[in-house]
Amino acid sequence: MKILDRFYIDGKWVAADGGRAVDVINPATEEPCASLTLGSEADADMAVAAARKAFETFSQTSREERLELLGKIIAVYKTRMGDIAEAITTEMGAPKWLAGSGQAGSGLGHLITAVKTLEAYEFEEQRGATRIFKEPIGVCGFITPWNWPINQIACKLAPALAAGCTVVWKPSEVSPLSADILMEILHEAGVPAGVVNMVHGDGPGVGAAIAAHADIDMVSFTGSTRAGVMVAQAAAETVKRVTQELGGKSPNIILDDLDDEGFAKAVAGGMKSMTMNTGQNCNAPSRMLVPKHRMGAAMDAAAKIADAVQVDNPNNDGMQMGPVVSKVQYDRIQSLIEKGIKAGATLAAGGLGRPEHLNRGFYVRPTVFGNVGNNMTIAREEIFGPVLCILAYENEDDAITIANDTLYGLSGYISGADQDRICELAAKINAGMIHVNGALTDINVPFGGYKRSGNGREWSKEGFEDYLETKAVMGVDWS
Repeated sequence: MKILDRFYIDGKWVAADGGRAVDVINPATEEPCASLTLGSEADADMAVAAARKAFETFSQTSREERLELLGKIIAVYKTRMGDIAEAITTEMGAPKWLAGSGQAGSGLGHLITAVKTLEAYEFEEQRGATRIFKEPIGVCGFITPWNWPINQIACKLAPALAAGCTVVWKPSEVSPLSADILMEILHEAGVPAGVVNMVHGDGPGVGAAIAAHADIDMVSFTGSTRAGVMVAQAAAETVKRVTQELGGKSPNIILDDLDDEGFAKAVAGGMKSMTMNTGQNCNAPSRMLVPKHRMGAAMDAAAKIADAVQVDNPNNDGMQMGPVVSKVQYDRIQSLIEKGIKAGATLAAGGLGRPEHLNRGFYVRPTVFGNVGNNMTIAREEIFGPVLCILAYENEDDAITIANDTLYGLSGYISGADQDRICELAAKINAGMIHVNGALTDINVPFGGYKRSGNGREWSKEGFEDYLETKAVMGVDWS
Protein backbone atom coordinates (compact mmCIF):
# COMPACT_ATOMS: atom_id res chain seq x y z
CA MET A 1 0.00 0.00 0.00
CA LYS A 2 1.36 3.40 -0.96
CA ILE A 3 1.93 6.07 1.66
CA LEU A 4 1.07 9.56 0.40
CA ASP A 5 2.37 11.81 3.16
CA ARG A 6 3.86 14.74 1.25
CA PHE A 7 2.79 17.89 -0.54
CA TYR A 8 4.51 19.80 -3.32
CA ILE A 9 5.24 23.40 -2.28
CA ASP A 10 7.73 25.91 -3.65
CA GLY A 11 9.49 23.47 -5.96
CA LYS A 12 10.02 20.61 -3.53
CA TRP A 13 8.25 17.78 -1.78
CA VAL A 14 7.33 18.73 1.77
CA ALA A 15 6.47 16.20 4.47
CA ALA A 16 2.90 16.48 5.74
CA ASP A 17 3.08 17.37 9.40
CA GLY A 18 0.50 15.94 11.74
CA GLY A 19 -2.48 15.81 9.43
CA ARG A 20 -5.21 13.19 9.58
CA ALA A 21 -4.50 10.06 7.52
CA VAL A 22 -7.30 8.49 5.48
CA ASP A 23 -7.44 5.33 3.41
CA VAL A 24 -7.72 5.57 -0.36
CA ILE A 25 -10.02 2.72 -1.41
CA ASN A 26 -9.71 0.68 -4.59
CA PRO A 27 -13.37 0.53 -5.68
CA ALA A 28 -12.90 -2.77 -7.49
CA THR A 29 -11.82 -4.59 -4.33
CA GLU A 30 -13.05 -2.33 -1.50
CA GLU A 31 -9.54 -2.61 -0.05
CA PRO A 32 -7.18 0.28 0.76
CA CYS A 33 -4.64 1.00 -1.98
CA ALA A 34 -2.98 3.98 -0.29
CA SER A 35 -2.88 6.00 2.90
CA LEU A 36 -3.25 9.75 2.36
CA THR A 37 -2.34 12.48 4.84
CA LEU A 38 -4.69 15.43 4.58
CA GLY A 39 -3.45 19.00 4.67
CA SER A 40 -4.78 22.02 6.52
CA GLU A 41 -5.39 25.73 6.09
CA ALA A 42 -1.80 26.32 7.21
CA ASP A 43 -0.50 24.12 4.40
CA ALA A 44 -2.66 26.02 1.93
CA ASP A 45 -1.21 29.29 3.27
CA MET A 46 2.34 28.09 2.59
CA ALA A 47 1.41 27.05 -0.94
CA VAL A 48 -0.28 30.37 -1.66
CA ALA A 49 2.74 32.30 -0.36
CA ALA A 50 5.01 30.33 -2.68
CA ALA A 51 2.70 30.92 -5.65
CA ARG A 52 2.40 34.63 -4.91
CA LYS A 53 6.18 35.03 -4.79
CA ALA A 54 6.68 33.01 -7.99
CA PHE A 55 4.06 35.06 -9.84
CA GLU A 56 6.29 38.13 -9.71
CA THR A 57 8.76 36.51 -12.08
CA PHE A 58 6.71 33.86 -13.92
CA SER A 59 4.15 36.44 -15.04
CA GLN A 60 6.95 38.30 -16.81
CA THR A 61 8.20 35.35 -18.83
CA SER A 62 7.94 35.54 -22.60
CA ARG A 63 5.67 33.54 -24.84
CA GLU A 64 8.73 31.62 -26.04
CA GLU A 65 9.80 30.73 -22.50
CA ARG A 66 6.36 29.38 -21.62
CA LEU A 67 6.17 27.43 -24.87
CA GLU A 68 9.51 25.85 -24.05
CA LEU A 69 8.27 24.90 -20.57
CA LEU A 70 5.07 23.36 -21.91
CA GLY A 71 7.11 21.41 -24.44
CA LYS A 72 9.23 19.94 -21.64
CA ILE A 73 6.12 19.01 -19.66
CA ILE A 74 4.65 17.27 -22.70
CA ALA A 75 7.85 15.30 -23.27
CA VAL A 76 7.96 14.02 -19.69
CA TYR A 77 4.21 13.43 -19.59
CA LYS A 78 4.43 11.06 -22.55
CA THR A 79 6.90 8.87 -20.63
CA ARG A 80 4.52 8.57 -17.66
CA MET A 81 1.18 7.99 -19.37
CA GLY A 82 1.21 4.30 -18.48
CA ASP A 83 1.79 5.13 -14.80
CA ILE A 84 -1.04 7.65 -14.84
CA ALA A 85 -3.43 5.17 -16.43
CA GLU A 86 -2.56 2.46 -13.90
CA ALA A 87 -3.10 4.89 -11.02
CA ILE A 88 -6.50 5.98 -12.33
CA THR A 89 -7.65 2.38 -12.72
CA THR A 90 -6.59 1.69 -9.15
CA GLU A 91 -8.03 4.79 -7.48
CA MET A 92 -11.33 5.26 -9.31
CA GLY A 93 -12.00 2.06 -11.24
CA ALA A 94 -11.69 3.19 -14.84
CA PRO A 95 -11.14 0.23 -17.21
CA LYS A 96 -7.60 -0.10 -18.54
CA TRP A 97 -8.65 0.88 -22.08
CA LEU A 98 -10.36 4.04 -20.84
CA ALA A 99 -7.72 4.97 -18.27
CA GLY A 100 -5.07 4.94 -20.99
CA SER A 101 -6.42 6.48 -24.16
CA GLY A 102 -9.25 8.43 -22.55
CA GLN A 103 -8.20 9.53 -19.10
CA ALA A 104 -4.41 9.84 -19.43
CA GLY A 105 -4.74 10.78 -23.10
CA SER A 106 -6.97 13.74 -22.32
CA GLY A 107 -4.26 15.30 -20.16
CA LEU A 108 -1.83 15.19 -23.05
CA GLY A 109 -4.50 16.65 -25.33
CA HIS A 110 -5.03 19.68 -23.10
CA LEU A 111 -1.30 20.36 -22.91
CA ILE A 112 -1.01 20.24 -26.70
CA THR A 113 -4.07 22.49 -27.09
CA ALA A 114 -2.52 25.04 -24.70
CA VAL A 115 0.62 25.14 -26.84
CA LYS A 116 -1.39 25.77 -30.01
CA THR A 117 -3.44 28.47 -28.31
CA LEU A 118 -0.38 30.22 -26.88
CA GLU A 119 1.41 30.15 -30.23
CA ALA A 120 -1.41 32.03 -31.97
CA TYR A 121 -2.84 34.26 -29.22
CA GLU A 122 -2.64 38.05 -29.55
CA PHE A 123 -1.94 39.57 -26.14
CA GLU A 124 -2.03 43.18 -27.41
CA GLU A 125 -4.43 45.16 -29.58
CA GLN A 126 -4.45 48.83 -30.68
CA ARG A 127 -7.83 50.63 -30.65
CA GLY A 128 -7.38 54.21 -31.74
CA ALA A 129 -5.13 55.86 -29.16
CA THR A 130 -5.60 53.03 -26.67
CA ARG A 131 -3.56 49.86 -26.30
CA ILE A 132 -5.40 46.82 -24.93
CA PHE A 133 -3.24 44.34 -23.03
CA LYS A 134 -4.14 40.82 -21.91
CA GLU A 135 -2.19 39.91 -18.76
CA PRO A 136 -2.10 36.85 -16.48
CA ILE A 137 -4.76 37.08 -13.80
CA GLY A 138 -2.48 36.03 -10.94
CA VAL A 139 -2.46 33.17 -8.45
CA CYS A 140 -5.06 30.55 -9.35
CA GLY A 141 -6.63 28.09 -6.94
CA PHE A 142 -7.74 24.79 -8.46
CA ILE A 143 -10.10 22.30 -6.81
CA THR A 144 -10.54 19.22 -8.96
CA PRO A 145 -12.73 16.05 -8.86
CA TRP A 146 -12.13 12.33 -8.97
CA ASN A 147 -14.14 11.27 -12.03
CA TRP A 148 -11.67 12.53 -14.67
CA PRO A 149 -8.77 13.36 -12.34
CA ILE A 150 -6.08 14.21 -14.90
CA ASN A 151 -8.38 15.69 -17.50
CA GLN A 152 -9.83 18.13 -14.98
CA ILE A 153 -6.49 19.43 -13.74
CA ALA A 154 -4.84 19.50 -17.17
CA CYS A 155 -7.63 21.60 -18.69
CA LYS A 156 -7.03 24.19 -15.95
CA LEU A 157 -3.27 23.89 -15.43
CA ALA A 158 -2.19 23.96 -19.09
CA PRO A 159 -3.87 27.28 -19.98
CA ALA A 160 -2.90 28.81 -16.64
CA LEU A 161 0.78 28.11 -17.28
CA ALA A 162 0.44 29.26 -20.87
CA ALA A 163 -1.01 32.56 -19.65
CA GLY A 164 1.75 33.12 -17.07
CA CYS A 165 -0.25 32.35 -13.91
CA THR A 166 0.86 30.42 -10.84
CA VAL A 167 -1.17 27.70 -9.18
CA VAL A 168 -2.27 26.20 -5.87
CA TRP A 169 -4.04 22.89 -6.44
CA LYS A 170 -6.13 20.61 -4.27
CA PRO A 171 -6.86 17.31 -6.03
CA SER A 172 -9.67 15.07 -4.82
CA GLU A 173 -8.74 13.03 -1.78
CA VAL A 174 -10.47 10.11 -3.52
CA SER A 175 -7.99 10.10 -6.44
CA PRO A 176 -4.58 11.27 -5.16
CA LEU A 177 -2.36 8.67 -6.85
CA SER A 178 -2.54 10.23 -10.31
CA ALA A 179 -2.13 13.70 -8.78
CA ASP A 180 1.22 12.77 -7.25
CA ILE A 181 2.42 11.42 -10.59
CA LEU A 182 1.47 14.64 -12.35
CA MET A 183 3.45 16.65 -9.82
CA GLU A 184 6.45 14.35 -10.37
CA ILE A 185 6.12 15.10 -14.09
CA LEU A 186 6.06 18.86 -13.51
CA HIS A 187 9.07 18.65 -11.20
CA GLU A 188 11.07 16.60 -13.70
CA ALA A 189 10.13 19.01 -16.49
CA GLY A 190 11.66 21.88 -14.54
CA VAL A 191 8.62 23.95 -13.64
CA PRO A 192 10.07 26.85 -11.61
CA ALA A 193 9.72 26.75 -7.84
CA GLY A 194 6.38 28.05 -6.62
CA VAL A 195 4.70 28.08 -10.03
CA VAL A 196 2.65 24.95 -9.29
CA ASN A 197 1.93 23.87 -5.73
CA MET A 198 -0.18 20.91 -4.60
CA VAL A 199 -1.74 20.27 -1.20
CA HIS A 200 -3.77 17.14 -0.56
CA GLY A 201 -6.85 17.62 1.56
CA ASP A 202 -10.60 17.57 1.81
CA GLY A 203 -13.07 20.32 1.00
CA PRO A 204 -13.53 21.76 4.50
CA GLY A 205 -9.81 21.66 5.33
CA VAL A 206 -8.06 22.82 2.14
CA GLY A 207 -10.71 23.51 -0.48
CA ALA A 208 -12.45 26.14 1.63
CA ALA A 209 -9.11 27.78 2.46
CA ILE A 210 -8.24 28.06 -1.24
CA ALA A 211 -11.64 29.49 -2.16
CA ALA A 212 -11.54 32.15 0.55
CA HIS A 213 -7.84 33.05 0.44
CA ALA A 214 -7.19 36.77 -0.03
CA ASP A 215 -3.99 36.16 -2.01
CA ILE A 216 -5.67 33.94 -4.60
CA ASP A 217 -6.95 35.92 -7.58
CA MET A 218 -9.07 33.25 -9.22
CA VAL A 219 -10.55 29.92 -8.21
CA SER A 220 -11.55 27.23 -10.70
CA PHE A 221 -13.71 24.43 -9.32
CA THR A 222 -15.08 21.25 -10.86
CA GLY A 223 -17.54 19.16 -8.89
CA SER A 224 -21.11 19.08 -7.67
CA THR A 225 -23.38 22.09 -7.87
CA ARG A 226 -23.86 21.96 -4.09
CA ALA A 227 -20.11 22.24 -3.50
CA GLY A 228 -19.79 24.84 -6.25
CA VAL A 229 -22.22 27.11 -4.42
CA MET A 230 -20.09 26.81 -1.27
CA VAL A 231 -16.93 27.69 -3.21
CA ALA A 232 -18.60 30.75 -4.74
CA GLN A 233 -19.84 31.91 -1.35
CA ALA A 234 -16.38 31.54 0.18
CA ALA A 235 -14.79 33.41 -2.73
CA ALA A 236 -17.28 36.27 -2.74
CA GLU A 237 -15.74 38.20 0.15
CA THR A 238 -12.49 38.75 -1.78
CA VAL A 239 -14.29 39.39 -5.11
CA LYS A 240 -12.08 36.93 -6.97
CA ARG A 241 -12.96 35.45 -10.32
CA VAL A 242 -14.76 32.12 -9.99
CA THR A 243 -15.14 29.61 -12.79
CA GLN A 244 -17.12 26.44 -12.21
CA GLU A 245 -17.89 23.25 -14.11
CA LEU A 246 -20.69 21.64 -12.15
CA GLY A 247 -23.51 19.16 -12.53
CA GLY A 248 -25.73 18.16 -15.40
CA LYS A 249 -28.93 16.34 -16.30
CA SER A 250 -28.56 16.51 -20.04
CA PRO A 251 -31.47 15.83 -22.41
CA ASN A 252 -31.03 13.49 -25.36
CA ILE A 253 -33.81 14.11 -27.88
CA ILE A 254 -34.44 11.32 -30.41
CA LEU A 255 -36.58 12.71 -33.25
CA ASP A 256 -39.42 10.88 -34.93
CA ASP A 257 -38.09 11.28 -38.47
CA LEU A 258 -35.65 8.40 -37.98
CA ASP A 259 -36.58 5.03 -39.42
CA ASP A 260 -36.71 2.01 -37.10
CA GLU A 261 -33.06 1.14 -37.68
CA GLY A 262 -31.86 4.71 -37.18
CA PHE A 263 -34.04 5.11 -34.09
CA ALA A 264 -32.66 1.93 -32.50
CA LYS A 265 -29.12 3.02 -33.32
CA ALA A 266 -29.62 6.43 -31.71
CA VAL A 267 -31.11 4.88 -28.57
CA ALA A 268 -28.28 2.35 -28.37
CA GLY A 269 -25.69 5.10 -28.70
CA GLY A 270 -27.29 7.04 -25.87
CA MET A 271 -27.27 4.01 -23.59
CA LYS A 272 -23.64 3.23 -24.44
CA SER A 273 -22.73 6.79 -23.45
CA MET A 274 -24.34 6.18 -20.06
CA THR A 275 -21.95 3.31 -19.38
CA MET A 276 -18.82 5.25 -20.38
CA ASN A 277 -16.74 5.87 -17.23
CA THR A 278 -19.56 4.02 -15.41
CA GLY A 279 -21.83 6.98 -16.05
CA GLN A 280 -19.69 9.26 -13.91
CA ASN A 281 -19.70 12.13 -16.41
CA CYS A 282 -21.22 15.55 -15.79
CA ASN A 283 -22.33 15.80 -19.43
CA ALA A 284 -23.90 12.33 -19.61
CA PRO A 285 -27.08 12.15 -21.76
CA SER A 286 -29.06 10.84 -18.80
CA ARG A 287 -32.57 11.99 -19.87
CA MET A 288 -33.53 10.39 -23.18
CA LEU A 289 -36.59 11.99 -24.77
CA VAL A 290 -38.49 9.87 -27.32
CA PRO A 291 -41.84 10.15 -29.13
CA LYS A 292 -44.58 8.76 -26.91
CA HIS A 293 -45.62 6.07 -29.40
CA ARG A 294 -42.00 4.77 -29.58
CA MET A 295 -41.46 4.37 -25.83
CA GLY A 296 -41.63 0.57 -26.04
CA ALA A 297 -39.11 0.41 -28.87
CA ALA A 298 -36.78 2.77 -26.98
CA MET A 299 -36.92 0.67 -23.81
CA ASP A 300 -36.22 -2.51 -25.78
CA ALA A 301 -33.23 -0.99 -27.64
CA ALA A 302 -31.71 0.53 -24.49
CA ALA A 303 -32.27 -2.63 -22.44
CA LYS A 304 -30.56 -4.73 -25.10
CA ILE A 305 -27.40 -2.62 -24.71
CA ALA A 306 -27.59 -2.48 -20.92
CA ASP A 307 -27.96 -6.24 -20.58
CA ALA A 308 -24.97 -6.85 -22.87
CA VAL A 309 -22.50 -4.58 -21.05
CA GLN A 310 -19.65 -6.57 -19.54
CA VAL A 311 -19.18 -5.31 -15.99
CA ASP A 312 -16.06 -6.61 -14.29
CA ASN A 313 -12.75 -5.82 -12.63
CA PRO A 314 -11.26 -2.87 -14.55
CA ASN A 315 -7.95 -4.68 -14.91
CA ASN A 316 -9.53 -7.53 -16.85
CA ASP A 317 -9.29 -7.62 -20.63
CA GLY A 318 -12.49 -7.41 -22.63
CA MET A 319 -14.62 -5.80 -19.94
CA GLN A 320 -16.50 -2.58 -20.71
CA MET A 321 -17.51 -1.06 -17.40
CA GLY A 322 -15.89 -1.03 -13.98
CA PRO A 323 -17.17 0.01 -10.55
CA VAL A 324 -18.31 3.41 -9.41
CA VAL A 325 -15.73 5.24 -7.34
CA SER A 326 -16.82 4.69 -3.74
CA LYS A 327 -19.33 3.22 -1.32
CA VAL A 328 -20.84 6.67 -0.88
CA GLN A 329 -21.45 6.88 -4.62
CA TYR A 330 -22.70 3.28 -4.80
CA ASP A 331 -25.17 3.79 -1.97
CA ARG A 332 -26.49 7.02 -3.49
CA ILE A 333 -27.07 5.37 -6.87
CA GLN A 334 -28.84 2.44 -5.21
CA SER A 335 -31.07 4.86 -3.32
CA LEU A 336 -32.03 6.68 -6.51
CA ILE A 337 -32.74 3.43 -8.37
CA GLU A 338 -35.03 2.44 -5.52
CA LYS A 339 -36.79 5.81 -5.71
CA GLY A 340 -37.32 5.31 -9.44
CA ILE A 341 -38.94 1.92 -8.84
CA LYS A 342 -41.17 3.27 -6.07
CA ALA A 343 -42.19 6.27 -8.21
CA GLY A 344 -43.63 3.91 -10.81
CA ALA A 345 -41.07 4.18 -13.61
CA THR A 346 -40.79 1.03 -15.73
CA LEU A 347 -37.60 -0.87 -14.96
CA ALA A 348 -36.52 -2.18 -18.36
CA ALA A 349 -33.02 -3.39 -17.41
CA GLY A 350 -30.72 -3.54 -14.42
CA GLY A 351 -31.97 -2.49 -11.03
CA LEU A 352 -30.76 -2.79 -7.47
CA GLY A 353 -27.60 -4.56 -6.36
CA ARG A 354 -24.45 -5.73 -8.10
CA PRO A 355 -24.33 -7.82 -11.28
CA GLU A 356 -24.90 -11.45 -10.27
CA HIS A 357 -21.33 -12.61 -10.93
CA LEU A 358 -19.78 -10.01 -8.63
CA ASN A 359 -19.97 -10.12 -4.84
CA ARG A 360 -17.42 -7.46 -3.97
CA GLY A 361 -16.59 -4.00 -5.28
CA PHE A 362 -18.80 -0.98 -5.96
CA TYR A 363 -20.34 -2.37 -9.14
CA VAL A 364 -23.68 -1.06 -10.38
CA ARG A 365 -25.96 -2.82 -12.84
CA PRO A 366 -26.45 -0.80 -16.05
CA THR A 367 -30.03 0.34 -15.56
CA VAL A 368 -32.80 1.57 -17.86
CA PHE A 369 -35.99 3.24 -16.68
CA GLY A 370 -38.82 3.88 -19.13
CA ASN A 371 -42.03 5.89 -18.75
CA VAL A 372 -40.21 8.36 -16.52
CA GLY A 373 -42.01 11.56 -15.61
CA ASN A 374 -39.86 14.68 -15.58
CA ASN A 375 -41.09 15.41 -12.06
CA MET A 376 -39.65 12.15 -10.70
CA THR A 377 -36.54 12.35 -8.55
CA ILE A 378 -34.56 10.22 -11.00
CA ALA A 379 -35.30 12.78 -13.73
CA ARG A 380 -34.44 15.79 -11.57
CA GLU A 381 -31.30 14.76 -9.69
CA GLU A 382 -27.91 13.95 -11.17
CA ILE A 383 -27.46 10.22 -10.51
CA PHE A 384 -23.85 10.08 -11.71
CA GLY A 385 -23.99 6.42 -12.57
CA PRO A 386 -24.99 4.09 -15.45
CA VAL A 387 -28.70 4.83 -15.13
CA LEU A 388 -30.74 6.00 -18.15
CA CYS A 389 -34.14 7.66 -17.79
CA ILE A 390 -36.40 7.56 -20.86
CA LEU A 391 -39.14 10.19 -21.03
CA ALA A 392 -41.94 10.52 -23.60
CA TYR A 393 -42.84 13.67 -25.52
CA GLU A 394 -45.95 14.53 -27.54
CA ASN A 395 -44.33 16.79 -30.15
CA GLU A 396 -41.15 18.80 -30.69
CA ASP A 397 -42.36 21.78 -28.68
CA ASP A 398 -43.09 19.42 -25.80
CA ALA A 399 -39.62 17.89 -26.18
CA ILE A 400 -37.96 21.31 -25.86
CA THR A 401 -40.10 22.18 -22.83
CA ILE A 402 -39.07 18.96 -21.09
CA ALA A 403 -35.44 19.36 -22.13
CA ASN A 404 -35.24 22.84 -20.58
CA ASP A 405 -37.22 21.94 -17.46
CA THR A 406 -34.13 21.39 -15.34
CA LEU A 407 -31.82 23.36 -13.09
CA TYR A 408 -28.90 22.35 -15.28
CA GLY A 409 -27.68 23.32 -18.73
CA LEU A 410 -24.41 21.61 -19.50
CA SER A 411 -25.09 19.54 -22.62
CA GLY A 412 -27.86 18.58 -24.97
CA TYR A 413 -28.06 15.79 -27.54
CA ILE A 414 -30.25 15.52 -30.65
CA SER A 415 -30.53 12.68 -33.15
CA GLY A 416 -32.58 12.96 -36.33
CA ALA A 417 -32.58 12.78 -40.12
CA ASP A 418 -33.12 16.47 -40.98
CA GLN A 419 -30.10 18.61 -40.08
CA ASP A 420 -31.94 21.92 -40.59
CA ARG A 421 -34.63 20.76 -38.21
CA ILE A 422 -32.00 19.68 -35.71
CA CYS A 423 -30.31 23.08 -35.85
CA GLU A 424 -33.63 24.81 -35.15
CA LEU A 425 -34.13 22.66 -32.07
CA ALA A 426 -30.52 23.06 -30.94
CA ALA A 427 -31.02 26.83 -30.82
CA LYS A 428 -33.89 26.33 -28.36
CA ILE A 429 -32.06 24.10 -25.85
CA ASN A 430 -30.61 26.01 -22.91
CA ALA A 431 -27.23 24.34 -22.72
CA GLY A 432 -23.61 25.19 -23.40
CA MET A 433 -22.94 22.25 -25.72
CA ILE A 434 -25.14 20.41 -28.21
CA HIS A 435 -24.15 17.05 -29.73
CA VAL A 436 -25.80 16.19 -33.04
CA ASN A 437 -26.23 12.58 -34.18
CA GLY A 438 -23.67 11.16 -31.79
CA ALA A 439 -20.97 13.80 -32.31
CA LEU A 440 -18.19 13.39 -29.77
CA THR A 441 -16.84 16.06 -27.44
CA ASP A 442 -14.13 18.13 -29.16
CA ILE A 443 -11.15 19.13 -27.04
CA ASN A 444 -10.57 22.19 -29.25
CA VAL A 445 -13.91 23.90 -28.52
CA PRO A 446 -15.23 25.49 -25.31
CA PHE A 447 -16.60 23.22 -22.58
CA GLY A 448 -19.13 24.54 -20.08
CA GLY A 449 -22.78 25.13 -19.38
CA TYR A 450 -25.72 27.39 -18.60
CA LYS A 451 -27.68 27.83 -15.38
CA ARG A 452 -26.51 25.72 -12.43
CA SER A 453 -24.06 23.78 -14.56
CA GLY A 454 -21.46 26.47 -13.98
CA ASN A 455 -19.76 29.70 -15.00
CA GLY A 456 -17.05 30.36 -17.56
CA ARG A 457 -15.61 27.92 -20.05
CA GLU A 458 -12.76 25.44 -20.14
CA TRP A 459 -10.76 24.09 -23.10
CA SER A 460 -9.72 26.00 -26.24
CA LYS A 461 -9.24 29.76 -26.62
CA GLU A 462 -12.25 30.56 -24.43
CA GLY A 463 -10.80 28.52 -21.56
CA PHE A 464 -7.41 30.18 -21.98
CA GLU A 465 -8.96 33.65 -21.73
CA ASP A 466 -10.41 32.91 -18.30
CA TYR A 467 -6.81 33.17 -17.01
CA LEU A 468 -6.27 36.67 -18.39
CA GLU A 469 -7.12 40.16 -17.18
CA THR A 470 -7.71 43.09 -19.56
CA LYS A 471 -5.85 46.40 -19.24
CA ALA A 472 -6.53 49.49 -21.37
CA VAL A 473 -3.69 52.06 -21.63
CA MET A 474 -5.28 55.22 -23.07
CA GLY A 475 -3.82 58.33 -24.68
CA VAL A 476 -0.90 56.79 -26.54
CA ASP A 477 -0.76 55.41 -30.06
CA TRP A 478 1.56 52.40 -29.68
CA SER A 479 1.33 51.42 -33.35
